[in-house]
Amino acid sequence: MNKIEMIQWLDQQSEELFSISDGSWDHPELGFEEQYSSAVISDALQAHGFEVTRGLDGIPTAFVARFGEGRPYIGILGEFDALPNMNQKAGVCEEQREEAPTQNGHGCGHNLLGAGSLGAAIAVREYLAQTKASGTIFYYGCPAEENGAAKAFMARDGVFSDLDAALSWHPNAFNSVWSFSSLMNVSVYYRFHGVSSHAATSPHLGRSALDALELMNMDVQFLREHIITDARIHYAITNTGGRAPNVVQSEAEALYLIRAPKNTQAREILERVNRIAEGAAMMSDVRVDYEIDQAVSNIVVNNVLERLLFANMKEIGVPQYTEEEYDFARRIQNTIPHRQPLAERLAATRGEEGRKIGEMFDQKGIYSFVMPYSPSEKPIFGSSDVGDVSWVCPTSQIVTATWAGGTTEHSWQAVAQGKSSCAHKGLLYAAKVMAATAVDLIEQPEKVIAAKEEFLRRIGSEGYQPLLPADKKIDIKK
Repeated sequence: MNKIEMIQWLDQQSEELFSISDGSWDHPELGFEEQYSSAVISDALQAHGFEVTRGLDGIPTAFVARFGEGRPYIGILGEFDALPNMNQKAGVCEEQREEAPTQNGHGCGHNLLGAGSLGAAIAVREYLAQTKASGTIFYYGCPAEENGAAKAFMARDGVFSDLDAALSWHPNAFNSVWSFSSLMNVSVYYRFHGVSSHAATSPHLGRSALDALELMNMDVQFLREHIITDARIHYAITNTGGRAPNVVQSEAEALYLIRAPKNTQAREILERVNRIAEGAAMMSDVRVDYEIDQAVSNIVVNNVLERLLFANMKEIGVPQYTEEEYDFARRIQNTIPHRQPLAERLAATRGEEGRKIGEMFDQKGIYSFVMPYSPSEKPIFGSSDVGDVSWVCPTSQIVTATWAGGTTEHSWQAVAQGKSSCAHKGLLYAAKVMAATAVDLIEQPEKVIAAKEEFLRRIGSEGYQPLLPADKKIDIKK
């Protein structure tokens, strides 16, 4: 079996992959609750001859499946968690609730992600079984990307450390290599503890935790002027201490989220926010404690892997669509408010030629082309726990067009398209590209060496320094 034959074999498995993806869409489960999706994907891997270990890293819905012998060790990352309050009927062009026992929905397309990664893994397994080549393929079932950052805990605990390379993908409106970094983030609870008292008869006996929290929030506003431009600080007040204004509030809590291009930068900002919290507590004569809830690292790009992925995206070729699929995509586009036409977006980066390309695909409704490969270390203003994997082994990923052009993640439009034939085609395309890239790494060991050399150069002598404390455990019940 060569790479082309493997891709043809994968076409024959498409109905199984589409069924698993649609089944996950029908069972939208939140992070750490993905019992259905975790089981159906791990059972499918076992049926295809993988050795499956469930409950990976102490997480009930995490698992790893393994097939093959020898190096290279190649990991395929899979996700399958849904989002709350994203219930939406499939296949319609209007916001319409599905009659279902839950209000969850796959607004980020992780039903497609998990099944597409499954397709890549079983294709490489078939290639290894037929060729007897040296190599081991792993599928990692990674829960709770949306609200639990499970991969960050797994990376900290060494789950991915033996890999020679890791590959992943994500549903999108484009076909492109993910050739840029991301912001790391760390979320921290700040809890203030004071003394309650009657606010009218004995205010002098009280010590207001809420005063301290408000002072902290105000001082962080001033801090924003004195941090790097690409950093972000967000917060939510999660406990005001009560609803009675005639009581000095003895408890107050806020959850802060700090983002920065690099872990070292976020660590510096975090230390400054900690000192602000301590200062606010001193001013209010109360006590404060703080606890890191979760943290994800920035993505370390790997141009060697990116070029392999891009070459396979071009060689395999984008899916072909029917007039009915183009029509459905255009009708979805008409529901997207403030959608920036592709012509404007490409004109800003590629001039008049880009505008002409954009106009053609704006009329079609589906961006059925591969974006040019443009390596960059500049981060996007989002975060992903794939970043932590990229700090322990060479890692790269792609996005493929599973939605109409202009569709954004975490929208009802994304949910509505989650079982469409266009989504299925994007899923299968992603599986083929990742599988072909894995075969390239198996057949060309020099590429593995080059990817590792780049990886070591980029992480530097200090290497991976997660912001998650070593003793921090996942709160699965939260």
